[in-house]
Amino acid sequence: MGQAARTGVGPVVTGRAPVHVQPIHGFGAAHNSHAGISPLFIACRHCPGLVCDSIVKILAGLGLEVRLRVSDDTHAGPYFFLSYAHTPRHDANDPYDPDQWVERLFTDLCRHVMVLSGLNHGDRAGFMDRELHSGSYWPDRLAEGLATCRVFVPLYSRRYFESEQCGKEWTAFSQRILYHRARGSERVETIIPAIWVPVPVEELPEVARSIQFNHAGLGPRYAEHGFYGIMKLRQFRNAYETAVYHLARRIVEVGQSARLTPVDPPDYDSLESAFGAYDAGRPNGHRLRVTVVAPDIDNLPEGRGPYHYGRTAHEWNPYRPTLNRPLADHTADMVRHLGFRPDIGTLDEHSEYLLGDDPPTSPGLLLVDAWATTSDKFQEPLRRLDELGKPWISVMVPWNKDDTQTAEAEPRLRHRLEAALHNKLSEGHPVQRSAANGIPSYEQFNKAVPEMARSAVTQYLRHAPAHPPEGRASIERPRLQGPLSPSDGNDTEAQP
Repeated sequence: MGQAARTGVGPVVTGRAPVHVQPIHGFGAAHNSHAGISPLFIACRHCPGLVCDSIVKILAGLGLEVRLRVSDDTHAGPYFFLSYAHTPRHDANDPYDPDQWVERLFTDLCRHVMVLSGLNHGDRAGFMDRELHSGSYWPDRLAEGLATCRVFVPLYSRRYFESEQCGKEWTAFSQRILYHRARGSERVETIIPAIWVPVPVEELPEVARSIQFNHAGLGPRYAEHGFYGIMKLRQFRNAYETAVYHLARRIVEVGQSARLTPVDPPDYDSLESAFGAYDAGRPNGHRLRVTVVAPDIDNLPEGRGPYHYGRTAHEWNPYRPTLNRPLADHTADMVRHLGFRPDIGTLDEHSEYLLGDDPPTSPGLLLVDAWATTSDKFQEPLRRLDELGKPWISVMVPWNKDDTQTAEAEPRLRHRLEAALHNKLSEGHPVQRSAANGIPSYEQFNKAVPEMARSAVTQYLRHAPAHPPEGRASIERPRLQGPLSPSDGNDTEAQP
């Protein structure tokens, strides 16, 4: 461990992963002498990890609550984060570790990245959860690695897309990309996938199919067999060396050109899996319609300025300047990262879906500008939708608390909103009702979208018609022996 340094908030011990320590409220009186100490920050950058774990356990034993926190040093995070699905042992008594090949790939990538990127001694080239020891605070460390790494490297396999933990890791990193774009920054491709075991493209969830990456550029053997295949077969040794080197080069190229801002670690346990809608039996994933109900800049209602609007309804941005692009585009990226296939449209474009009497064909989100309800053009279609019910369509009403015009017109807007969507404003669970009655900030909107999308999908699955597979109308009772159809005289009956 390094030497302690003094700051205005308490001692700082130099190390690898910053740890925020604070007293647990209500701890026994005999130990309350700890309650008045200033916070201790432990940043373990150069120790192997066991030292940090030991200190954390000791402090926890003294009645201190331990939480990881992102360091102010933007270079403290790993260069890349390797996200992979653990392979269980086929026999609990077998000492063979199936994940040792993933560790070897990780080690070889780290060695190349260290050389190609010019990282200094003590800087971390990569992160994988294999380095976490039993009893350590692994969710916090995972969250910190995802909040500070430059590049996210998912290791594709069927097991990977079936893993809730891997889906959470993808979501956590994707939130950083969304935050980056929300600030008006250019689009960045900081997710660099690698193939562990090949998965047909048509079986990939939507969130993975949206990632553009030429796997053939790492070599034909790699593209055909994946890293697992070319590592296990000696004849492909050269193919492995070529693939791992070119993957490392790509990681460094992306890491140097697209610098995502480190963020505070997310609440890992509360994250949604990006593969929530993954279903190999439905290769296109769930389509989720996102309908924008807002005026364009040439048809604004009385008393409304043009600041939040554009040439089309699609360009509406109620959270400007915090969000620097249309809300529809931002929402499309969010639902895509949740594993859905977004279909963005206006009230006119989606009118048949919203106002027709046909059975549901997909779940949906309705993004409603409260100012739109003051116009008869929007008021009547919304009333019709409200009468139809359609619980598979979730209503979200962005209500920017910093928008002075909206604040001044709130009584009138609330009245018109209630007249148009009386039933929708009161349906569903508390999160749904809250989102329908006004989402005050961009941050709250981000938190609401996953819940509203999941609710819409749940209702859609309850109300959508079932489509049995084509074929025979009935299935004969299975028999242990004998043919299932009349014999042509040439077959002999099976014997037990």
